[in-house]
Amino acid sequence: MAFISRQPLPRRTFLKGLGTMVALPYLDAMIPTTAFAASAPANPARLLCLEMVHGAAGCSPFGLTEHLWAPPTTGRAFDLSATSLSPLEPWRKYATIVSNTDVRMAEAYKSEEIGGDHFRSSAVFLTQAHPTQTEGSDIFAGTSLDQMYAQRFGQATPIPSMQLCIEPLDRAGGCAYGYSCMYTDSISWSSPTEPLPMIRDPRVAFEQLFGTGGTPAERADRTRSTGSVLDWITGRVSQLNRQLGAGDRRRMEQYLENIREIERRIQQVEARNASGEERELAGAPAGVPDSFGDHVKIMFDLQVLALQSDMTRVFSFKMGRDASARVYPDSGVATGFHPSSHHGNNPARVREFAEINRYHVSLLPYLLEKLKTTMDGDTPLLDNTTIVYGSPMSDSNTHNHRRCPLLLLGGGHGLASGNQHLKAPDGTPMANVMLSLMHKLGMDDINTFGDSTGAFAF
Repeated sequence: MAFISRQPLPRRTFLKGLGTMVALPYLDAMIPTTAFAASAPANPARLLCLEMVHGAAGCSPFGLTEHLWAPPTTGRAFDLSATSLSPLEPWRKYATIVSNTDVRMAEAYKSEEIGGDHFRSSAVFLTQAHPTQTEGSDIFAGTSLDQMYAQRFGQATPIPSMQLCIEPLDRAGGCAYGYSCMYTDSISWSSPTEPLPMIRDPRVAFEQLFGTGGTPAERADRTRSTGSVLDWITGRVSQLNRQLGAGDRRRMEQYLENIREIERRIQQVEARNASGEERELAGAPAGVPDSFGDHVKIMFDLQVLALQSDMTRVFSFKMGRDASARVYPDSGVATGFHPSSHHGNNPARVREFAEINRYHVSLLPYLLEKLKTTMDGDTPLLDNTTIVYGSPMSDSNTHNHRRCPLLLLGGGHGLASGNQHLKAPDGTPMANVMLSLMHKLGMDDINTFGDSTGAFAF
């Protein structure tokens, strides 16, 4: 019987300094060296759930005839050029479009619920459960897909899951139409009565991942400093590098530089926002960029670093707010998001909203490229990641929840084939797709989810 010639580094290895804890990426030094040693465990699967709120132009009556969201052809020989998904053309190998599914749990079930779609929808996206109408503490929806996965497969990581958002939160009290703001403030529910708080400020997310100061005073000092969390672990890095091979040292160097680059960007945003110059996002935390694209990209970068180091395997990311009047200059559209969404099915205005949808989708290749070029052992991280992107609303103009947009990306959980457009039969619940995804995620003992009527065939 052969013996292991050296003791491998534990997968859960941290570089620790004063108030700082940096997890390592997966390194060759973590793999036993002999052919007869127990094989290394398979790289863990990751799950990212992204909600872009308030439907899509391609789900309106005119948009459906022009195929402004889903292409007209199913199968693999589809053309994205006329759709809001066109930025994904170079990534179609990793894309599975699922069209024509319904989110009926977001509809009004009684007369007093009519009009409350904005304040129900986000709570339904990942739970596929109808929220109880209340402005009090007796909120009730369902356990969300991301949390079901985290509860089963995320408990071995330092952070079982993380929840991020872009727009501001109301956090407490009633929003409108008799609904608690908690319903629209979170897409992640650890139980039917427990929505999880979402982080808007990249600085807060960075601190949660890398621990920047053990006391409020230390954290305040760190925020004001132009130094780095890495300054506290330089000695430990040097010590570790002496134990690593050349490939691992390069991987470590790149990983630590990525941490530092994100930290620099956050510091630059904070410095600009504390300078006294007028801000586009009045009242936003200092760490929040005024630019939507910059904010989303920092949040994507933080997610990739967290997945690479296995700090967590599960993220939910709420990328908008239904009633937001935010303007996206990079989309080429000067009208605000919510006004654009109520287009009256006017062809010109529908196409204008489709350009906003296209802009939102255009940010996804940034995430895909980061995941593709980040190695998870000897495998691109993208190949071990599944991304759910969609909305619980379809035609935002009428607040309709039939034929909602849904997209699956990545190479994880049996979706590696990609490059397909699947059109569900009329009346198919989106919950059917999520139920089948659960099975691919390893939760094949779950028989129902939300209003599912059966599994969906990928």
